[in-house]
Amino acid sequence: MAAINSEKKLVMKDLIKNLQFGLLIIILLSTIVAVFLEIYNMYQLKTVTLADLLLMFLYLEVMAMVRVFWEQQSISITLPLLIAITALSRFIILQGKEMDPSALIYEASAILLIAIAIVVMRLRHSKKFGLSSKD
Repeated sequence: MAAINSEKKLVMKDLIKNLQFGLLIIILLSTIVAVFLEIYNMYQLKTVTLADLLLMFLYLEVMAMVRVFWEQQSISITLPLLIAITALSRFIILQGKEMDPSALIYEASAILLIAIAIVVMRLRHSKKFGLSSKD
């Protein structure tokens, strides 16, 4: 009975690992396609805006997150937070001209909260303050 349960756990673990690998490949390929489409779009328009550059950084960060997940089989919270900050910054740039300036306070607050979260995460693992990670 214990051997059957152990075998089921191994099969489930292999299935999940294969699903993760498949999803990582899909995410990576989709990101690469998106990068080339964005470059083609910039070429067609013959212009490069700050929003375009931030979008390219988003793609770069997604690819970095895929690489880190593949190498470590886990992801720290820092990369998704950086992606969120970049995405919010891009959103503000794209929407800023059309929005009432007072509405931007929510987006700015979100960026500030994410930045504080990154600082707290970094300090949590800092040896300078006598703190160490549990990993």
